[in-house]
Amino acid sequence: MNSNGFSSMEIEYIRKHHRHHLTENQCSSALVKHIKAPPFISRCVVQGNLEIGSLREVDVKSGLPATTSTERLELLDDDEHILSIRIVGGDHRLRNYSSIISVHPEVIDGRLGTLVIESFVVDVPEGNTKDETCYFVEALIKCNLKSLADVSERLALQDRTEPIDRM
Repeated sequence: MNSNGFSSMEIEYIRKHHRHHLTENQCSSALVKHIKAPPFISRCVVQGNLEIGSLREVDVKSGLPATTSTERLELLDDDEHILSIRIVGGDHRLRNYSSIISVHPEVIDGRLGTLVIESFVVDVPEGNTKDETCYFVEALIKCNLKSLADVSERLALQDRTEPIDRM
């Protein structure tokens, strides 16, 4: 573990897939979540074809920090399991927000699992500090990753398989 609490494997994934170019008035961070289930894909409505530059309208169930968000697809790499989006509209204060999400298979407690890493960069709103802004966005991402883990792990329990043999 390094001083940020990341393992060497996590650091390597972050170094390889989560690069952001920050300007002076932006903050950035990376969060990691180990999910005791394989990843799943939920329904998503996209305007046009699923390609770089396509937009999707998102209605946020919780309503915090927004009820709507418009996202532009910046990167989609099926082979490396990487997705990057930029928020281009919505009723929130996240300006120049972009994130990279990468998904990596792993074994947790002898079963197939998933390491999800999400990193972001965002402008610091006037009247806020970089620390406050990062803390706020990290809290949102942690909540989303926890929800993803809860749903994924519940679904995996319904389709539970035997532990895989360690090599």
